[in-house]
Amino acid sequence: MGLRDALSVKSEAAMAEMTSVEKAVKAAFEHGHDINLHRYPIRLEFDVTKGALTLEGEVENIIAKKRAFEIASQVEGIQGVMDRLTVVPSERRGDGAIRDSLVQELLQEPVLSLCTLRVQHKGAMETLRESTETPDSLIEVFVNEGIIHLNGVVPSLSHKRLAGVLAWWTPGCRDVINGMRVMPPEADNDDEIADALRLVLEKDPLIHADQIGIRVRNRIVTLTGLVGNKEEKKMAELDAWYLLGVNKVVNGIDIRH
Repeated sequence: MGLRDALSVKSEAAMAEMTSVEKAVKAAFEHGHDINLHRYPIRLEFDVTKGALTLEGEVENIIAKKRAFEIASQVEGIQGVMDRLTVVPSERRGDGAIRDSLVQELLQEPVLSLCTLRVQHKGAMETLRESTETPDSLIEVFVNEGIIHLNGVVPSLSHKRLAGVLAWWTPGCRDVINGMRVMPPEADNDDEIADALRLVLEKDPLIHADQIGIRVRNRIVTLTGLVGNKEEKKMAELDAWYLLGVNKVVNGIDIRH
């Protein structure tokens, strides 16, 4: 067998492996009740040499995005997953409108009041608020094609998580990339996640936070309690998923009849 034939056989084998892995992922997606491939198709690209799978497309919500990543990560033969999925926004808006809405929320949020706030606008970084009390605390906002990028330095994980959820709540948001660092470094744990989620639920105007119980174990959030309708139940679950570091949400909230 010549070199060209050997390369052709190797290429065909790689193609077959790629196809089998992609088929396995799609089959797993079909069984995921939170993923609707027919309405929201997900594109798959598998790098055989690295065992890396890239997910691309627009999915229904943060739950479908997180579940797709989880399911793909468990398929045999995949060493890593690159999540490039975005969610269908509550409304289609331009980057400028998204940025302006988020900035207003960040400026009005008391927990973040001591953070310097900068936004990237027309290729330049503009300072909207300068903090003199905590000059090392900084939030930088950049929006590109509906994807919100957060960078900078904040004093705690709760600050980082809250800013991330405010970004997810922004009308028009399709994804949030939260690259903010915490200084001084802070060890993360289940109690920290529970405290941050309690703070988020209390700030959500659509939720009666005092009626919802929170348990966190190994980054798995369990919600309990009694709410007035299924929309509030779903919103509480979405808020939990929006929180950075949450691996799974078990929604045990009951609806009052």
